[in-house]
Amino acid sequence: MTHEPYDTQAASYALGALDGEERTEFERHLAGGCAVCEAALRASAETLAAMVRSGPPMVPPPEAKEALLRRIATTTPPQRAAAPPRTLVWAVGMLVAMIAAAAFTGAFVAARYEGRLGQMAREAAALRERVQRDEAALRQQIALYRSVVDLLRDPQTRIVTLHGLGANSQATGRIIWHPVNGGHVLVANLPSAPAGKAYELWTIADAAPQPVGVFQVDASGRGTHRIPPLEGGKPVKVFAVTLEPEDGVPEPTGPMVLASK
Repeated sequence: MTHEPYDTQAASYALGALDGEERTEFERHLAGGCAVCEAALRASAETLAAMVRSGPPMVPPPEAKEALLRRIATTTPPQRAAAPPRTLVWAVGMLVAMIAAAAFTGAFVAARYEGRLGQMAREAAALRERVQRDEAALRQQIALYRSVVDLLRDPQTRIVTLHGLGANSQATGRIIWHPVNGGHVLVANLPSAPAGKAYELWTIADAAPQPVGVFQVDASGRGTHRIPPLEGGKPVKVFAVTLEPEDGVPEPTGPMVLASK
């Protein structure tokens, strides 16, 4: 028999596509130590390895691993036959190692970048939420300043100064007050109210103090509050701020922290 049939069978054998009697005959021929077929098998294995290296890292499905192990098992000659050529064993082992390395690399890279993308998404969401809060606070300040400017344009508007009392002697405040339209209180240097507490504003005319709302201050000790107009447009003689329960009370119960003269 000429060597020509083995030349075409070598490539098919490397791919696992040689079956039946042709496979048996070709393995018998390899066991005889044919250098030409060994070289052809080595070249085919190197070509397959180069194809694996050139492709993107992938994680093969479980069935691919099982099929590859079965194919390796079927390419191993029986124990009673002569040992397969060392070059063939080396080529197949190298191919399996490269496929496993590619699978591991793909899984590692995918997990690493998935974690980084998740972290970036969380940071972007936190930044977006902070920007939205800052924008809402800025809109409130702009609305407050516009309202104050509108009040100051009216000659009936007066500015009342609040002075700190007791332990809050460093606190200050201003009230922009219009007898018909109400006004605003702006305070500074007040400590944050304890948990469950808030600052409550009072107006004192001829009768008992009247509550006109509760407010909180920020970390810098600043706070504002819109004051509704008094019923009947009664004149206010004194404005005062006390520390009360956060829901407010109908009559002052806590210490006075700010008051007008």
